[in-house]
Amino acid sequence: MTSGNLAEQKASSSASAPRLPYGPLAGIAAGVLGLGVAELIAALAGGASPLLALGDRVIDLTPRWLKEAAVATFGTADKPILLACVGLVTLALLGVAGALAVRRPILGAGMLVLLGAIDIAALLADRAGNGTTGIVAIVIGLAVGITALILLTRPLRDTDSPPTEAEAPDGFDRRRFLVAAAAVTAVGAAGGVGAKVVAGRRLPATRVAIPAAVSPAAPLPAGAELRIDGLTPHLTPVDDFYRIDIALLTPRVDVADYRLKIHGLVDDPVELTYEDLLAMPLYERRVTICCVSNEVGGDLIGNATWTGVRIRDVLKRAGLSPDADAVKSTGADGITIGTPLEALTDGRDSLLAIAQDGEPLTRDHGFPVRMVVPGLYGYVSATKWLTELEVTRFADFRAYWTDRGWSAEGPIKTECRIDLPGDDVMPGERTIAGVAWAQHRGVSKVEVRIDDGPWQPATLAAEDSIDTWRQWTYRWDATEGEHRIQARAYDRTGTPQTADEAPPAPDGATGYPTRTVNVG
Repeated sequence: MTSGNLAEQKASSSASAPRLPYGPLAGIAAGVLGLGVAELIAALAGGASPLLALGDRVIDLTPRWLKEAAVATFGTADKPILLACVGLVTLALLGVAGALAVRRPILGAGMLVLLGAIDIAALLADRAGNGTTGIVAIVIGLAVGITALILLTRPLRDTDSPPTEAEAPDGFDRRRFLVAAAAVTAVGAAGGVGAKVVAGRRLPATRVAIPAAVSPAAPLPAGAELRIDGLTPHLTPVDDFYRIDIALLTPRVDVADYRLKIHGLVDDPVELTYEDLLAMPLYERRVTICCVSNEVGGDLIGNATWTGVRIRDVLKRAGLSPDADAVKSTGADGITIGTPLEALTDGRDSLLAIAQDGEPLTRDHGFPVRMVVPGLYGYVSATKWLTELEVTRFADFRAYWTDRGWSAEGPIKTECRIDLPGDDVMPGERTIAGVAWAQHRGVSKVEVRIDDGPWQPATLAAEDSIDTWRQWTYRWDATEGEHRIQARAYDRTGTPQTADEAPPAPDGATGYPTRTVNVG
């Protein structure tokens, strides 16, 4: 190799080296533009969001242990964190696409096509069946993104043309590139914002008039609410009520178009409108519902006043086959849940709820209709945005959560929680307090022990009903030092909360709630 050729090679290498770090920026800008275009087109056409469809698919494919870890760590913030992670991974892959495109445009374009294909696969698996329009949007967004990628990376590739006065010594105008990349990114972001605006304008109204219940909830007994600072209130405010579901975007259901289909092993299939449900006798009941992901002493539980139609009345309209032992319910988010038929027909007030604490359900909590079944964990009973009830047999179907290793039937276990005292207190008489629950069996007593000492009876608040939790308190003479407090509840059969420790999967966590307190 001559010295001239060697010099040319070094010059070419030094010219391209400063350009390579800009490749990932080009890939990210082009990807944001393509995704923004796709999101806007999907929103305008009323289709599924490509980004949310991808997030939904990630949720579906996430191993059970990882889901439990996410809920335990982040609680109800698990979905925003999931979306953030999906976004960060997507940006990283777009950066790789840009780096590849600097050397070989076809490789960068191929990476974008691969990412688009993954999103199309997610749309095809859309639980709610709304992915077709999103696929068309992704194809258009891909074409826009690939075009932007090729144009943005063109000045980053080696050329033999001499630099102009406006260019840097290596022939690359960095300022022009950064302005172009920023403009492309801004247009893509504007498309994403526009998609949200369009979707927001299509939100159906949730303000509907709820008729008076033919059977209102009984007055709250005196002494059922202890009103102690720091103690969980007997009724959980709607804004504080836990929300655990698989919906990244709350389904938007218009009551004008709402239909509830009851079919399967029935004599006469029935289809009910929202107005049909309002015209039926409404029942108002206070019921505590709980998520199976709740750790011992956790907060994925709440108590509310629910108003709705008794499920047994709806099923009676259709006529039940004697062969049936389950109901498979479906929500507008694509969830499927299996519920023992006995729990819906045995006399407990299982409801198709349309109101929570006297107001129509909020979108986050299932508007317009959700299920509330006393005594069962939500994963087998609390279907939100309810659209379908199929009377069937457990042997003939698999539901969303049972497909992921959870038990087919989920009776709520006897549990309690310690709310007070805090981690650090002064010596003297202190209040230990919390709530206990054994839905549809009722709580008969709660006991407390300090530092592995003898179990001592706590004082129970008045019982509201066997379907709601009970507050409890215990007066403790706190002495200086570190102390361990434990509690246990008993149901009305006399069965105590078990000391055996177990994780939430597959049918609910067990063990004693424990709190370490420093006194001094």
